[in-house]
Amino acid sequence: MERKGGKPNQHISCLFPEVLTIIFSYLSVRDKGRVAQVCVKWRDVAYNRCVWRGVCAKLHLRRANPSLFPSLVKRGIKRVQILSLKRSLRDVVVGIPNVETLNLSGCFVVTDHALGHAFSQDLPCMTVLNLSLCKQITDNSLGRIAQYLTNLEVLELGGCSNITNTGLLLIAWGLRKLKTLNLRSCRHISDVGIGHLAGNSPNAAAGTLEIENLGLQDCQKLTDLSLKHLSCGLVNLKTLNLSFCGSVTDSGVKFLSKMQTMREINLRSCDNISDIGLGYLAEGGSRITSLDVSFCDKVGDEGLVHLAQGLFSLRNISLSACNISDEGLNRLVNTLQDITTLNIGQCVRITDKGLSLIADHLKNLQSIDLYGCTRITTVGLERIMQLRGLTTLNLGLWHKGEI
Repeated sequence: MERKGGKPNQHISCLFPEVLTIIFSYLSVRDKGRVAQVCVKWRDVAYNRCVWRGVCAKLHLRRANPSLFPSLVKRGIKRVQILSLKRSLRDVVVGIPNVETLNLSGCFVVTDHALGHAFSQDLPCMTVLNLSLCKQITDNSLGRIAQYLTNLEVLELGGCSNITNTGLLLIAWGLRKLKTLNLRSCRHISDVGIGHLAGNSPNAAAGTLEIENLGLQDCQKLTDLSLKHLSCGLVNLKTLNLSFCGSVTDSGVKFLSKMQTMREINLRSCDNISDIGLGYLAEGGSRITSLDVSFCDKVGDEGLVHLAQGLFSLRNISLSACNISDEGLNRLVNTLQDITTLNIGQCVRITDKGLSLIADHLKNLQSIDLYGCTRITTVGLERIMQLRGLTTLNLGLWHKGEI
């Protein structure tokens, strides 16, 4: 296109729609909405599904808005987060029949009745459902979910404190494709419920045998028997969070050590885990890449020796408040030199000598936590900060000692 005088017209409005589509796709959600109000041409481009690919619509569902859901469908939006809810949840699943992700986290008003009204027919497109902190939800809702959301791959139930072993049985019956399950602070569940997930009740439920990521943080009724169930049934498990599960012991860790698919284990604040448990992990030939034993005060230098002798794939390790010293660090960093994240905050026996050992051997270190390490000085810090790849250094309440 040319202006009078033969000079090319370089105004943005002259760009082809295909080019505008690419440009608009890089804008923030708010700016996508703004450009749609500029002119008819831009509005038409802004409604192209390529512009909104992967976008999550964050909605306050208060008063009726007849144009809302048709607009979302036209733009191809399949991910929805409900920020507040005063209307029927059924409006969402009817208005966006191919919704893939539904996030209701923190919607305290959601009840079994509301979910029962919404989930009353098959929803084959939904693969992700987040009900975290929906505290009124009980096993009744899990029955509906297991019946009508059979293609679900991710289910977040953190903080749903009314869930029991019966609810886990329903999950094990209907959700065969589940890959991620978060049961944080579901304090009524016990070893029996984990057995359901692992397929221990074949006459009632096949189990969720495809699970790869399982969150059991603060499920305080769980014991080593649960870990035995997991090791026998959930053979695809890759990440497991057992933090604050105080009844889990070294004997339970021995079961985990046999799981060859396991890559990440969180045992933070599991008071009965000791050096012996880390020895079991090392002996089992585990290929763990991430391990958190922070605030396990029975873990010390001997545990680090065990890690150095067997967990050769370890890249991320958290040892905050563990009873370790420079000597233990020496054994660890001399062997596991590919560590990229090391958290040793509140390890009050660590000194500048330990930091020098880290600087000498962990050339790939990217992140280190030294919060509350009161015996280190600027001498050790200067050594650490010479690491070229270091991007995160947490000092927190660092005490400068004699400096």
